[in-house]
Amino acid sequence: MVIKCMVIDDEPLAIKVLEKYIKKVPDLELVATFDNPVTAGHFLQNNTIDLLFLDIQMPEVTGIDFIKNTTIQPKVILTTAFREYALEGYELDIIDYLLKPISFVRFYKSINKYRALNTTIQPGSGESTETNETSDHIFVNSNKRMIRIEFNNILFIDSIKDYVRIHTANDTIVTKDKISSFVEKLPSCFLRVHRSYIINTRKIASLTSKDVVLLGGMEIPIGSSYKEIIKFIKD
Repeated sequence: MVIKCMVIDDEPLAIKVLEKYIKKVPDLELVATFDNPVTAGHFLQNNTIDLLFLDIQMPEVTGIDFIKNTTIQPKVILTTAFREYALEGYELDIIDYLLKPISFVRFYKSINKYRALNTTIQPGSGESTETNETSDHIFVNSNKRMIRIEFNNILFIDSIKDYVRIHTANDTIVTKDKISSFVEKLPSCFLRVHRSYIINTRKIASLTSKDVVLLGGMEIPIGSSYKEIIKFIKD
């Protein structure tokens, strides 16, 4: 499914960066860009957008004001050069915020959060959508026990049907879950590189080719929809 995107930012350079990143991801389509929130609001009245990249700090109308006063609204990822403004955005049910200057790896993490929200989270499920950028661990249910796993110990995560396996240097923990639900539970150093694999980019040993990454003695395949991300991991 194609994800129709729109960018609103008063900085031309910021728009160009997001344009470049959106073009790199096969299932994203850039529909329009605007440097004026008012004009963008009129566009939304007559066009369908799935995902909006919205700058917070803009003259006259801020990104926060735009969200509060726009009735027809897609899912939103906020962008900002000021970390202190991001917390207000979470009160408005946004997907994520990107701190400028935006790296492709962090951008891609946000896209995976959007995918996860649109494929796994059901109303009333009680699942938290809070990111784990400030946490250093996760708890998973395995064999009727809640096991604490440090993020730094995770090499990669893979899935088999309805089960997810979390691979560390010394162990493999199995839990009943969908791999897509892990995307938003992990910090930004983790990337989904295949429909069945999430890797810890800090644990990469080598990139053997554009289709395979060597990690923890294992060759992890790169899915066809994720190949563009490898060049940015190299950087």
